[in-house]
Amino acid sequence: MLSMSRITKFYKGMNLTLFTFVIVFLYIPIAILVIFSFNDAKIITTWKGFTLKYYQQLLQNDNIIEAFKNTMLIAGLSTLISTLIGVLTALGLENKHFKGRNHLLALIYVPLVIPDILMGVSLALLFNFTRVNTGMFTVLIAHITFCVSYTIIVIQARLEGFDYSLVEAAMDLGAKPATIFFKIKLPLMLPGIIAAALLAFTLSIDDFIITFFTSGRGFNTLPIYVEGTIRRGTITTINSLSTLMIAFTLFLVVISRRIHKTIISSL
Repeated sequence: MLSMSRITKFYKGMNLTLFTFVIVFLYIPIAILVIFSFNDAKIITTWKGFTLKYYQQLLQNDNIIEAFKNTMLIAGLSTLISTLIGVLTALGLENKHFKGRNHLLALIYVPLVIPDILMGVSLALLFNFTRVNTGMFTVLIAHITFCVSYTIIVIQARLEGFDYSLVEAAMDLGAKPATIFFKIKLPLMLPGIIAAALLAFTLSIDDFIITFFTSGRGFNTLPIYVEGTIRRGTITTINSLSTLMIAFTLFLVVISRRIHKTIISSL
C-alpha cells in the first residue's frame, strides 16, 4: 500500500512534468523564430548559415520604420490616456455608496468579454456614421476604448487591498487631502498604475483586429504591416522584426521589475 508521502511525491512529479511540457511547448516556437531570424535562406525550413543581412534590410526598410513609429506613438498615447482615466475612475469607484457603481462596473467589464472583431466592426460603423476620416485619430480612440477597461480593473484591484488606516492617521495629524494623496495614496498605488500601463502598452502594440477595422488606408501599425507582408509570402525580415520586438518586450519587463523593487523598497 502506497504511503501518503509517496502519493504526494508522485503528484508533485506529475505537476512538474506537466508544467515543464507546457513551458517547452510555449517557448519552442519563439526559440525557432529567433534562431531562424539569423538564417541565410529565404525558406525557413532549411538552415544555410548565419547572417545579419535581414536585420540590415529591416533597418533600411522605410515602411517598417514608419509602421514602428506609428505603433509606438499610438501605444504611448493610448497608454497615457487610458491609465489616467483608469486612475480617476478607480478612485471614483472607491465610494461604495455610489448608486450607479454596479452599473458602471458592468459597463467596464463589457469590453473584456466582447470579441475583438465585434468591437472593431462596431467602431468602424460608428466612425463611418459620424463621417470621421479613419487614420491615426480613429486608431487612437479605438485603442483607448479597449485599454481603459484593463487599466481600471488593475488599479481598482490595487485599491482593494489599500490600508486606509494610513489615511486616517494622516488626517488625525492634520494632513491636507492633497498631501495625503501625493504622499501616501499615490506611492502605494504606483505598482498597480505601472502594471496597468504596461498591460495597456502591450495590448496596444499587439492589437491587429480592431486596428485593421479602424485604421483605413495609408496608416499602418506593425501588426498590420506584418499581416500584409506574410500574405505576400515575404517572412524573412518578419522573423528579425519579431525577434527585436521580443527583445524590446523583455527589456520593458526588466525595467518594470526594477522600478517595482525601487518603489517597494522606498515605502
